[in-house]
Amino acid sequence: MTKLAGENGVALVLALMSMTMMMALGTALILTTNTELRIARNFAAASEAVYAADAALERATIDIANIHDWNAVLDGSARSTFVDGQPVGVRTLADGKTISLDEAVNIANCQRPTPCSDDDMNKVTTERPWGLNNPRWTPFAWGGLNGLNANSVNSPFYVIVMVGDDPAECDNNPLVDGGPPIPPCTEDPSVNPGVATISLRAEAFGPWGTHKVIESTVAHATGNSGVRMLSWREAR
Repeated sequence: MTKLAGENGVALVLALMSMTMMMALGTALILTTNTELRIARNFAAASEAVYAADAALERATIDIANIHDWNAVLDGSARSTFVDGQPVGVRTLADGKTISLDEAVNIANCQRPTPCSDDDMNKVTTERPWGLNNPRWTPFAWGGLNGLNANSVNSPFYVIVMVGDDPAECDNNPLVDGGPPIPPCTEDPSVNPGVATISLRAEAFGPWGTHKVIESTVAHATGNSGVRMLSWREAR
């Protein structure tokens, strides 16, 4: 059988096309696999970060339960025993990246890393709609999660717990727990709804830029013996 002149090299072209297609499919499979691995890794890290923040929150709550004067907690003069130095400066994470404790506190107080003025912290925003009663977040506990207690697991996460006045108060003084209410506040001008109640904000920082925040509200238990948790939520 005689080959047509136009058939010369057709087999080679088909082979090259097949190889190109197989390479494209292989590349797509590799990219999909890598993407799925990153998604799984990030999901696991995010879940671990929530647990890390919650563990720090629990430790801070235990320490706060042993402090009767919560004004000292709000102004920073009473702190947890879980600290790794002063609540300022840079900390290096397990993956070599760094965080600044100052910037973390500033972001919590006025949504920017630079220092906050009183006006910045009193500003009414979507995140902080209470104006003069906006919490003034103050560091209470901070350090690597693996140093949280004797039974801590080896963890790459760094945690910081801040405390602030309960924004339900209406004394216009976020550094005092349950000051005299500023009218109009409640039907009874002698009652401050946020007395003996403070807010906590726990943040966990980890590898691949993982960052989770949990906020909670706790109150003195009956007879000022211990505390009870009133609310718990993942902020983001």
